[in-house]
Amino acid sequence: MENYVKSRVEEQPCACPLPGVLPDTPEVRVKDGSKIRNLMRFALSRMESKPNAASEPAPPEEGGVVKEGSPECPLCRQVVFRAVGKGVSKAITCAEIMKRRIKGLHQLTRLEFSTVKEVWEPLEPGAGLDSLTVSRNLPTIWILLSRDPLDRSQPGYQAPGHYDALWAQSACEGSAGSRQGQRRKRGGAASGVGAGGRGKGPGRLQGRPRDPKPSS
Repeated sequence: MENYVKSRVEEQPCACPLPGVLPDTPEVRVKDGSKIRNLMRFALSRMESKPNAASEPAPPEEGGVVKEGSPECPLCRQVVFRAVGKGVSKAITCAEIMKRRIKGLHQLTRLEFSTVKEVWEPLEPGAGLDSLTVSRNLPTIWILLSRDPLDRSQPGYQAPGHYDALWAQSACEGSAGSRQGQRRKRGGAASGVGAGGRGKGPGRLQGRPRDPKPSS
């Protein structure tokens, strides 16, 4: 592919697989190069009634300009984060920040694969090379955050406050592991001193005795 250059990327349209999405729910498209602060500014402006939530506009590719309190963009009860490929981890980060900012959000997650077509054009048009179209299947994530309760029987449902217990458990396990590591380090140092390590103590290993010198 050294003689080609990528000209454009075409993503095949796919319907939202999340059930129970309201018609006025905004969809935040998360890309690999998107800035989290712009994404969160747009999402919070649609869910919170704070005047500073939409003080700065978001870029058009990340949701557009939203002015809170305007009749065109009223506050919503739900928001959807969608990402493809490398933007999946950033979409998960945005959802976790939303749940920490707005308490009591219900979450529903779907993981699928979407088809992306890459069109490659030759570097030298007169070389007799044709354009190439490459189809790739990339992972796609859909995350629905709702103030209203969702169907608990759906796969991928997460109740409000579930992440608090998870973070608390991870913090406890991390602190316990660090304490055990310090104890092992201290114990290993003490045992190394008394077990015949380096030094001039009685535990020093003796080598082969030298032959006595002949008497003159």
